[in-house]
Amino acid sequence: MPVNTAPRTATWTFVDGEWLAGNPPLIGPTSHAMWLGSTVFDGARWFDGISPDLDLHCQRVNRSATNMGMKPVVAAEEIERLAREGVRKFDGKTAIYIKPMYWAEHGSSYSLVAADPESTRFALCLFEAPMHAAKPSSLTVSPFRRPNPEVAMTDAKTGSLYPNSGRMIIEARSRGFDNALARDMKGNVAETASSNVFMVKDGVVMTPVANGTFLAGITRARVTGLLRDAGFEVRETTLTVQDFMAADEIFTSGNYSKIVPVTKLDDREFQEGPVTRKALALYMDWARAKAV
Repeated sequence: MPVNTAPRTATWTFVDGEWLAGNPPLIGPTSHAMWLGSTVFDGARWFDGISPDLDLHCQRVNRSATNMGMKPVVAAEEIERLAREGVRKFDGKTAIYIKPMYWAEHGSSYSLVAADPESTRFALCLFEAPMHAAKPSSLTVSPFRRPNPEVAMTDAKTGSLYPNSGRMIIEARSRGFDNALARDMKGNVAETASSNVFMVKDGVVMTPVANGTFLAGITRARVTGLLRDAGFEVRETTLTVQDFMAADEIFTSGNYSKIVPVTKLDDREFQEGPVTRKALALYMDWARAKAV
């Protein structure tokens, strides 16, 4: 029986010089990307007429391609221009996810396992995806860990890292939680399965220090800077599960939902606190002012 590959929401994809509606078939069974996982992507947002840090996301996808051994064949500025062009294809009523992507079609001449950078392809996919900022979330400590840089491509936003995140979320949901708090191989907190994480204790904001085991996100950096500019002390430091259990507030940051309050971590319940609300307000105020 044929599988329904139609997208769930309105979708446009730019590839090979043209815009295509829906979910075009781009990767075949002999493509390196399908066979051996040479994919990288990034994710920006459009909502309420604004696209915060779109330029930084376009720059990062090119760095990810380079780090995965591919060739970034489209300049970051051109990706940004195409993204804004693509946004105009929608009705402007629903938030949009902006996803630039690279993948390799072939293996290299010396090893099929390694991607051939000259076979790198590019696509830019935009689809409707409602925002869920400020929607409370529950976390549980995952039994699975984030890999070290020595064993995985943690310096790229690559699709090959996400099955590990997916199993974290599946396991967490099987126990009634929305997401998982992920540790690194030393047992320290790294992030959640799908976003960066912050905690607040006695008015001090803390987030796990970038140690190469997780992607220190663009939204994470933006929130950190905005809070510091607003007079908060923000520390990037090594944090344990016990630190988070003793926190006054926990919230997550990420491109998809921006700022999300955490109201439960295993058997500890939290209130949505004032610092979390301030972080979201600062981010949205900055984004709207930047657009103007």
